[in-house]
Amino acid sequence: MMRTCVQANGVFRVGIHRPCYQVRNLRANDSILSLGRQENGSIHENRDNFPAGDVTEENGRWIYEIANPFSFRGATFIDSGWAAARAENPSLIQIEKAPKCSLAKVLHDVVETETADRILRNLPKPLLYDLAANSTDPAELTMLARSCCRMEFDSNDNPTGLFYTNHGSGVRADIDDFELFETIANNPHLPDVYKEVMVLRPGAQGGSEIVGDWQKGKTHVFEYLRRNSYIPWGHYAANMGHDAIRYKTSELSSDDITGLRYLYYQRMVITLADQLGIPCSVQRRNLTLDELEELREKVLGKFNSSKEHPATLWGWNFGYDFSGSGYRLHASHQMIHQQFAMVPGDVELLDGTRGMSYSCGDQVADVVAQYKKENGTDFFTDYLRCIRQNQRPDKDSGEHDLVVFEDENVLLFVPKAQVSQWELQLMVLADAHGQPVGNVLEADSRVRRSIDCAILIAQHIYAALGAKMVTSIEFSKRLGVENGQRLFYSFLPKLPWSMGAFSEAQQRYICGHFPEDFAAACRAKRPDFSKN
Repeated sequence: MMRTCVQANGVFRVGIHRPCYQVRNLRANDSILSLGRQENGSIHENRDNFPAGDVTEENGRWIYEIANPFSFRGATFIDSGWAAARAENPSLIQIEKAPKCSLAKVLHDVVETETADRILRNLPKPLLYDLAANSTDPAELTMLARSCCRMEFDSNDNPTGLFYTNHGSGVRADIDDFELFETIANNPHLPDVYKEVMVLRPGAQGGSEIVGDWQKGKTHVFEYLRRNSYIPWGHYAANMGHDAIRYKTSELSSDDITGLRYLYYQRMVITLADQLGIPCSVQRRNLTLDELEELREKVLGKFNSSKEHPATLWGWNFGYDFSGSGYRLHASHQMIHQQFAMVPGDVELLDGTRGMSYSCGDQVADVVAQYKKENGTDFFTDYLRCIRQNQRPDKDSGEHDLVVFEDENVLLFVPKAQVSQWELQLMVLADAHGQPVGNVLEADSRVRRSIDCAILIAQHIYAALGAKMVTSIEFSKRLGVENGQRLFYSFLPKLPWSMGAFSEAQQRYICGHFPEDFAAACRAKRPDFSKN
């Protein structure tokens, strides 16, 4: 039987473990030790750790097991004990705001300023990294920034640029410790003028060509070409500009998300038009919305008879952290940006033949096909019925609704089985030409606007809950294929207490809340961008 919680009857399949077992005691010796003293002065020993006989568990905490709707994503295990507290009070689902942190202030209270600055500059590297990541003191961060690289300054002592040294055939910034430099530059509390000079000004992070931009009011987005990319055919990055600094998703506006996404939509359409030989004379400007729609329809028309089936790739890593032990805790820098590319239909194999190139949406296609074969019904139709008719796994009174936001085109919801605590998913409900919208090329401007709005809502919810690192990915259908697949997005926060370990490596996702309670917490933080 296919591993999925979706059922054709519209009811999620949920398993329940009621632990009851006996463990044979094979211990040969006791090691009774004092652990300390109790309030009354008596010795507190560890005798409970050394039972005389076998151990019996008659009524352990219930664990709910929910196979992911998409079988390639494993299963989620909800600890009923942990989840019960959140069920009683969903507002507990949040990350507390980090306290203010300034070592300079502490030192200045006890030693002279010159001595304090010397101590800060000479801290051991692990402490320096932690301070660079966690300080909330702009003056302290400024001092650290000036000490780890060479800068030039104007008459008001404001930085105007970095000094560069010859390196091989080119030049590079004169930086003492790149990880420290990057960690300081990615701290939101560093003054913006330093952020701009260190990492945000176009060209500060390398020679990637800027091949597009989008500007409106206070919004400015650059589109960079990443030629030497881990994506073998190159990819694009839409970065907020140096004059539109966004280090928090709570600062992201409707215009910002429109600009970031429009560059993605436009690049995919233009790329395919060029590949298909469809004329487009636009140079050194953006396509108008009407021009984009006209070209998009021409591209789709060509793919109806094409043997090629490429796919789109879109992702967003938001957030940065670096630990004193040297571990980088997220893949990206803090400044908001998104990445995208066009995945080709196939790839040359070493033996000279051709094979299908990987796209994560192909796994969704496999689920849709297998589900249809086993049940005789459409996967996404049944999945939506399950979401609409959802019931709590613990059967207690309380929230049953998984939906966070909905309009006529999209559904933002909490998946029944989360592969990350606090995961949200966004599914496109709209159809086009009698088929589900399965990729952004099939989405018209009306549907794309709904997608953009829902992405913005999701990110503002995470900001309100305190999430500082969120990975967002798109599962897209291949172009020119009609298989019932719907376009959807998965938003995956990294939480301080749930960074991933052996369980997650086995695709066993441990969760401390019921999805219904997380949905309630999200609705309580939901902003209203639907009218923008």
